[in-house]
Amino acid sequence: MNSFELNKILGAILGTCLIVLSLNIAAGAIFAPEKPAKPGYAIAVQEHGAGDKAVAKEPEQPMEAMMASASMEKGQATAKQCAACHTFEKGGPNRVGPNLWNIVGRPKASVAGFNYSAAMKAKGGAWTFGDLYAYLANPRGFIPGTNMTFAGLSRGQQRADVIDFLRSHADSPVPMPKAAAK
Repeated sequence: MNSFELNKILGAILGTCLIVLSLNIAAGAIFAPEKPAKPGYAIAVQEHGAGDKAVAKEPEQPMEAMMASASMEKGQATAKQCAACHTFEKGGPNRVGPNLWNIVGRPKASVAGFNYSAAMKAKGGAWTFGDLYAYLANPRGFIPGTNMTFAGLSRGQQRADVIDFLRSHADSPVPMPKAAAK
């Protein structure tokens, strides 16, 4: 192949690139997307005013009352989502989270060989029924800075069931809290 043929091939490639670049610039000028002032999507929600008769959320029962009616079987079913990161058996290994055997009454951040977050280590104290109840509702709200990424259990009875299940996984289970007399 002589140099004249090579120049024609390279000229054709260069010309094609220039045409594609020109078309891209022209299309960008014609079809430029409109950028919103605030990024994101607007979600249309019907707002309820003060005059609307909205159904009031039923107040949650006290934790002690829910613990009195807690079901260990339901707690075991709910705790299956915990099993992705935790083990429950005595002497079980740590996973992403520590082993939960004998958690009720155990000092916080006390499982040997598990690397707890600084926030969990700083919390101190033992895992009481109230602490577990609040932690299972919103782990990052109860201990800001914890490594636990679980969003929490929104229903109080589910939390009580899980705590009853966890309470039963101990050599000598802690007695259930007594409901306050009215």
